[in-house]
Amino acid sequence: MATNVQDLPHPDMPTAADIIDLAERVVGKAIRHLAQIGGPDEHQVLGYDLAHAASAVATARSLLDYGAKGDAEGAIACAFVADMVHDLFTRLTGREQLWGLEVNPLAAAHGFMATYRDPAFLASLATQPGPRHLDDDMEMVQDTFRSFAANVIAPHAEHVHRANADVPEEIITGLAEVGAFGLSVPEEYGGFSAGGDDEYTAMVVATEELSKASLGIGGSLITRPEILTRALVKGGTEAQKQTWLPKLAVAEVMPAVAVTEPDYGSDVAGIKVTATPAEGPGGAPGYVINGVKTWCTFGARADVLALLARTDPDRTKTHRGLSLFIVPKPRGDAHGFMFSQDEVPGRPGKMEGRPIDTIGYRGMHSYEIALEDWWVPAENLIGEQEGLGRGFYYQMEGFENGRLQTAARAVGVMQAAYEAAVDYAQNRAVFGSNIIDYQLTQAKLGRMAVLTQAGRQFSYAVATLMAKGQGAMEASMVKAYVCKAAEWVTREAMQIHGGMGYAEEYSVSRLFVDARVLSIFEGADETLCLKVIARKLVSDAN
Repeated sequence: MATNVQDLPHPDMPTAADIIDLAERVVGKAIRHLAQIGGPDEHQVLGYDLAHAASAVATARSLLDYGAKGDAEGAIACAFVADMVHDLFTRLTGREQLWGLEVNPLAAAHGFMATYRDPAFLASLATQPGPRHLDDDMEMVQDTFRSFAANVIAPHAEHVHRANADVPEEIITGLAEVGAFGLSVPEEYGGFSAGGDDEYTAMVVATEELSKASLGIGGSLITRPEILTRALVKGGTEAQKQTWLPKLAVAEVMPAVAVTEPDYGSDVAGIKVTATPAEGPGGAPGYVINGVKTWCTFGARADVLALLARTDPDRTKTHRGLSLFIVPKPRGDAHGFMFSQDEVPGRPGKMEGRPIDTIGYRGMHSYEIALEDWWVPAENLIGEQEGLGRGFYYQMEGFENGRLQTAARAVGVMQAAYEAAVDYAQNRAVFGSNIIDYQLTQAKLGRMAVLTQAGRQFSYAVATLMAKGQGAMEASMVKAYVCKAAEWVTREAMQIHGGMGYAEEYSVSRLFVDARVLSIFEGADETLCLKVIARKLVSDAN
């Protein structure tokens, strides 16, 4: 069902900018209203909707520079702006009073929506995903990790997923050789980070390419070292940096993150696991750790746990009573492990890990880990004495970057799903024509291309902000928006495959179940929207 290209509208970036301004005013007015009526804790549905609406508006604004670079880029930008304002319209329609708005406050955007949501216009973008506009250095990063992902990770991806197998060691050693684990480690500690605007962008570019091959054994491998690295750079002593950062940079030490507990997921400040002062070998000062951590991804293979524990028994201090430890451990079996320790006389330490089976995101495996009197030396408390009670802040330093990295992982999964859908549609015939020839298929593929490029460009923009010490809020926004978008993109990619999309022999089924975890980990979507994004929006409005 071909459309004459000459009949399609040209990009209109000045109007797109006006529509973004309008959407921003509407959202801003609703945020001020939310602040007046009690905030997101009292009006959770409104707070959640506004957090996502604001995230979509921020994504659209990040596309203005991109859209000015050419007709293809402008078409993608206009299509996304129309999609954003349509989503905003559907969220508020019928709830205008709750939002503190008049009926149809987006009336001025209707013409723009009609033009750039037109099925024929979307269909024209089906195989036009647009250039990325990376500079030469970042193109080199992309080529390096794309080649590694295609040659080393991709051949293992389906087997690991279907067999619930482990990450092959050749992937870990190979990533170390190409410098993946040292991207955020400062050069003086054996890494490749020299600061500057490209530091976070390189991480985003690398993560997307690795995730495109596999979320479970590619894109997520560099997240845990990244989180511990950021915490050490933020709060570690010089001796701790000299000890741990060079080892992290070359994968001599692979960490897992132990924060979540059975009763405390995104509510990090409420955790119960304790770290109590206790002497170890030869009277050495240290701590014994007691309690249970869960959803500890990579917990068996890891050499250390980056573990957040309560060092102040006064629970009224919430996050101010938490400290962050580097907890050494032996490498364990993926199907469960149990270790013992005799560091504290008369108090044998125990660590037991139970695997948690999941529908996707396989390879690294997640564990529930119970610790009983597990001793760690005082020198493994990040920041040592100055780090007491500051673990929450060091952990958040890593988590903020982890949210940006998760957005990049989502973009990689989306790109893989989009490419798989295009390939299948071009080669599968039904009712006498290839699927790609039908307008409905083309419109779906067009929206996939638009959402994927929008997520990518917003990730680049947030990376630039974070390199300047800014962008914590935007990191939460890009994570919230892109991870939800990935669910739609992978679902529709599976749908285009029809019955074969539900078969494990096609990678799209793996992409679908992998995408589902993205809005759950690194901050569950609801908590991220209500406790981080909406709260900050309301705070800034006051």
